[in-house]
Amino acid sequence: MGMSTGGGGYNKGRGQNYRPMAEINVTPMVDVMLVLLIIFMVAAPLLTQGVPIDLPDSKAKAISDEDNKPLEVSISKDGRIFVGETEVDEDRIVTILTSMTENNPDRRIYIRGDKGIDYGKVMSVLGTINGAGFNKVALISEAAP
Repeated sequence: MGMSTGGGGYNKGRGQNYRPMAEINVTPMVDVMLVLLIIFMVAAPLLTQGVPIDLPDSKAKAISDEDNKPLEVSISKDGRIFVGETEVDEDRIVTILTSMTENNPDRRIYIRGDKGIDYGKVMSVLGTINGAGFNKVALISEAAP
């Protein structure tokens, strides 16, 4: 009976030792972190809140936030119009938005309309804003469940 004190493993006869791999694979961790980053980037614009409004549901894709602070125009259930949290008349929207954007028509403007109001009212406000030269106007809705 003989006993060998030399290395073990698959290549016992050649004198090489079997060593388990001790490296950590970080690729799955990087993949998870990138997915979380994308989720937070998409969800951040939806966290903006102003006047409480019951938004309609939609299956539209989320919009990207190109500006640091987009302007919000809200239309409440009773037809009142707000820029931010300040109530304004429809004929004063253009002058207020022009002064807030410093004559920058490429500034993003979000329109939040209550789902109980008339479609014509939302289109009237949208047409007024777009007719003044603002090109980046978006309608905000709740994500469908």
